[in-house]
Amino acid sequence: MITSTSDPNTVEPDYDRLTEIKAFDESKAGVKGLVDAGISKIPRMFIEPPDIHGKSSSFDGRVPTLDLDGIDRDATRRNRVSNEIKDASERWGFFQVVNHGIPLSILDEMLNGARRFFEQDNEEKKVFYTRDPSKPVTYYSNYHLYTSPAANWRDSLSCLMAPIPPDSEKLPAPCRDIMMKYSDQVMCLGYTLFELLSEALGLHKNHLRDMGCADGLSTVCHYYPKCPEPELTMGTTKHADFDFLTILLQDQTGGLQILHGEQWVDVPPIPGALLVNVGDLLQLISNDEFKSIEHRVLANNKAPRVSVACFFFLHSSTKLYGPIKELVSQENPPKYRETTVKDFLQHFKLKGLDGSSKLSHLRL
Repeated sequence: MITSTSDPNTVEPDYDRLTEIKAFDESKAGVKGLVDAGISKIPRMFIEPPDIHGKSSSFDGRVPTLDLDGIDRDATRRNRVSNEIKDASERWGFFQVVNHGIPLSILDEMLNGARRFFEQDNEEKKVFYTRDPSKPVTYYSNYHLYTSPAANWRDSLSCLMAPIPPDSEKLPAPCRDIMMKYSDQVMCLGYTLFELLSEALGLHKNHLRDMGCADGLSTVCHYYPKCPEPELTMGTTKHADFDFLTILLQDQTGGLQILHGEQWVDVPPIPGALLVNVGDLLQLISNDEFKSIEHRVLANNKAPRVSVACFFFLHSSTKLYGPIKELVSQENPPKYRETTVKDFLQHFKLKGLDGSSKLSHLRL
């Protein structure tokens, strides 16, 4: 049985967190299953410390929005956009892109396909429910369910789309075709962004791609149901992405915030735009020139939120990655020791979403 309480300070001597987590996990119904059951109070396993939300900023600045139109036709414009990406990656770690080449119809259908999957009957969804990371398609609630201090108000569908995409028949029917189309388009956009990021670092445009930064792609659909007590939990706890680069498609619900300086700043959705952020591994190989910034998603009681995050990394890679040699010198020595994607991902899994940097153990 999943227990509930609306008071995070309530002392329950008989409370067994592991038992509650296991019951939730074995139901294979996810957070949406709790909402569909009509709960009015959230289970204790989701309750965060009282000060978790902190203060949001009244800061008037916004994540930079970059226009990619014409970068393949006009060298001057391409150089300007590369400089804008450099500035955004150094100061914000995030930027929005418009005129990115992916049609609005595909963006809308990807969001609709994700929503169809999560809102279908649970008996249809649960056949994909697993915590086995070796499977190319996994439906689950909370990747770090057993290691994070509190569970997040979120369900997820993850599909490994590159380097070898799954047989389309193995993808869930509600989003099968659009998942293939969208991931192909995101991969092309990723190639362009890695070229611009390479140029922003003063390297040949193919440098990051040649290093293998774009060799793997994981497409993850997130569903954040309406929450009866959003002030007590989080849609996604504060964290930084572990990968090289993330491209995020989000609906118009809102709730995403990034930590800019010491203030939480809202990232309002822009219709047709995609949000791009630097991951930990890109911060590492750029020797801190680009920043992987912490971000979070607030829970809300108004409407479900849908997003689709595409993570660039090859999860099984045993290639060693360290600060790029061309970026280090006597005046700017390496700040990190080398690691493999496989080892770094394992560290990320063990740490969970505990709010701490996953790069700190590699810092020299």
